Amino acid sequence: MRIAILSRGENLYSTRRLKEAGEARGHQVDIIDTLHCYMDITSSKPTVRYNGEVLPKYDAVIPRIGSSITFYGTAVVRQFEMMGTFCVNESVAISRSRDKLRSLQLLSRKGIGLPRTGFASKPDKIQDLIKNVGGAPLVIKLLEGTQGIGVVLAETNKAAESVIEAFMGLKANILVQEFIKEAGGADIRCLVVGGKVVAAMKRQAAEGEFRSNLHRGGAAQLVRLSKEERATAVNAAKAMGLNLCGVDILQSNNGPVVMEVNSSPGLEGIETATGKDVAGMVFEFIEKNAKPFATKTRGKG
Repeated sequence: MRIAILSRGENLYSTRRLKEAGEARGHQVDIIDTLHCYMDITSSKPTVRYNGEVLPKYDAVIPRIGSSITFYGTAVVRQFEMMGTFCVNESVAISRSRDKLRSLQLLSRKGIGLPRTGFASKPDKIQDLIKNVGGAPLVIKLLEGTQGIGVVLAETNKAAESVIEAFMGLKANILVQEFIKEAGGADIRCLVVGGKVVAAMKRQAAEGEFRSNLHRGGAAQLVRLSKEERATAVNAAKAMGLNLCGVDILQSNNGPVVMEVNSSPGLEGIETATGKDVAGMVFEFIEKNAKPFATKTRGKG
């Protein structure tokens, strides 16, 4: 098969591993810089051009769309969909996952466990917003934040008020969430491919840090999932309509709760922690499912 990886960097671990895994299985794998693609939108025969030439017909596309280029990246994926190319993650599903508020609303509608969450633009009573999620300590998040950036832990109601007022002064969109203290600074990253959890790791925050992101010095180790945790990850991926994603779960007193669903999960941490060939599993999914015009919008909302 001829397969394209949409990625900004050919030397990034995940991109490199996917290319290696695909070629090891006998496929031709091309890495295409998403931002250098351009399209004739009104043509009756949609194409994608790159470096002055029309790209060849691909059997499948693996989108590795960074959060900073979501708008343009999903437009490129949409063009491939119009051409009948099978896309591992659909443009609509990627857009859903990048909007933290929309994601939580969709997961909530499906009854998937979530931390108590509030959202507001200009609340007249900030104290009531804080009270509604259970009071301090609580977590305040920028909607556009990634890798733990724009996430603040407010230890007291007064501190929470100050941070919320500061973000409001910057006209930033924020989420206010209860702090799951019992998680102990740890979360579980579940890697879902084709409706199955193929790998999972527990990430523990560094000393004095509450964010468990590996980019912030967190440590990862292999973890055995409970039946409930596995079902939560699978249901979250299904609600978002994603074939490939990372689902981040916290272990709370009320059961597993989903913190985020990532449509372009990194492979380095989870392959290292679990020893599993996750990249190879992505191609196994493609081999079974890639058919012309097989892309259809999954999930609702």
